[in-house]
Formats: sequence, C-alpha cells, structure tokens
Amino acid sequence: MPTRRTVVRIDEELCNGCGLCAMACAEGAIAIVDGKARLISDSYCDGLGACLGECPQGALTTEIREAEEFDEAAVKAHLAWQGKGLNARRHEAKAESLHAACPGSAALSIDREAAGVGTPALQQDSETPSRLGNWPVQIMLVPPTAPYLKGARLVIAADCTAFAYADFHRRFLGDPLGKLGAGRVLLVGCPKLDDVALYRTKLAQVIGSNDIREIEVVYMEVPCCSGLVRVVREASAEAGQQIPLTLTKIGIRGEVKERTTQEAAGKRD
Repeated sequence: MPTRRTVVRIDEELCNGCGLCAMACAEGAIAIVDGKARLISDSYCDGLGACLGECPQGALTTEIREAEEFDEAAVKAHLAWQGKGLNARRHEAKAESLHAACPGSAALSIDREAAGVGTPALQQDSETPSRLGNWPVQIMLVPPTAPYLKGARLVIAADCTAFAYADFHRRFLGDPLGKLGAGRVLLVGCPKLDDVALYRTKLAQVIGSNDIREIEVVYMEVPCCSGLVRVVREASAEAGQQIPLTLTKIGIRGEVKERTTQEAAGKRD
C-alpha cells in the first residue's frame, strides 16, 4: 500500500548514465535504461540514500512523496530473479559503465601502416616502434563487443610485465606491419589491485562471444600474479569455451622464466 515516505529522486537532465549509483545501490533499485539512471521500483528503494554521494553530477537527491513501502522480501526476490546476486550485479554494472562513460575508452583498431604511426622515424625517442594494435587495453575498459576482438588471438598480460620484459611489444604483440604477430589483441590488468570478479565476468563475455582463436597469458613470477591465470581459466570455463592457452611467466629481473602451452583454457590441471 502506498505511503508517504522518503525515496530517491533522479534528475534525468543532470544524469550522464555513468552507472555509479547503480553500483552503490545494494537493493538493485536503480538501473541504467536508455543511457539514464532509473528507479525501477519504489518498493526496492529504502530511501536511505547510500547512492547519493556516488553521483558525480549531483543528479540524485531524496524526496518525500507517496510511494510503495520498502519491501525487503521483494528486493531479495528481485536480486535472485536477476540470477546474479548483488556482487555479480555490481560487477556487470561497473563493467558497462566504465567503458560507456569515458570517451577515452572508445574501441579503436590502430592501423599503423595506413596512419604512418609506429615507424622509428616518427618515434624519435625510441628505436623500437609500437606494435599495439587496439585501444583500450585495460580489461575493465574493453567493450566485449569491440570489433578488434572478433576472431582475435588474445594476449592477456599483467600490468608489470611490459615494464619488466624489455622486448614486450616485439615478443608478444608481433609486427602489425608484417606477419609475426598480426591480429594479436592486448588486454592488461592487475589481479592483486583490481577487481578480479569483474575481470572474470568481462573476460567470459569476451571469450564467449568473439570466437577467440588462442590466448596467451603473460604474468610475473610473484605469487599474486598467478591469479591472472586462474581468472582466465575460470572465465573460459564460464563461457563454455576450450581455447588453446599459452602461459608465459616473466621474472622480476626481466627474463622469461617459464613458458608452457596447453590444449585449452577451459580445462584445469
């Protein structure tokens, strides 16, 4: 029965659809619909306003009006019906909002030959041309629908590997102007500092919908970095895909410590 109480109010003129409020709402009362935050049911909103401080645009306030009473049982049923639970729902909302809200994360294939980019003459500070062929590279920012992912050979690398291994571009990305590493797409992340559950969700989407040809995981020898290998395996299994997998371990002194190739990423040892 409707009663006069406090609920969240969303100013659609100010809202830019970043999704931070949806992540902050523990009850799942807010969703991004058509690029704007929406209160999907009054009965899911407890009116406490935990989401208010998360909005960078100041689009969220509270108001007192006639609304359905807060229904905790309905909230639990709502989250269960979504089939993902609170944490997974937040991970997916975060993944969607990160690449949707930032202009710098727009998917881009880099045609170095056509643009004349990446030649030593244009990179006066370096004798080694860049071989990066895609943008963005951060796992959290890559849209699962990015065109460069279709049929790609993935290199999923821990952040530190490119700093530790001096010849990273030539060894792992190959030559975009030639044949050695053509089609290799780079994704990077840190399994210790970043949200590995989000990584697992994102990578499962990438692997499950893009006919990935092979995956090479490049990680550091430090124990925490092996978490990247585990996440890739779990994401492949979640996607129901068995993809040829190469594991390359980099030492902190910059050498390749170990390299193994396995039949499929979706299988466990």
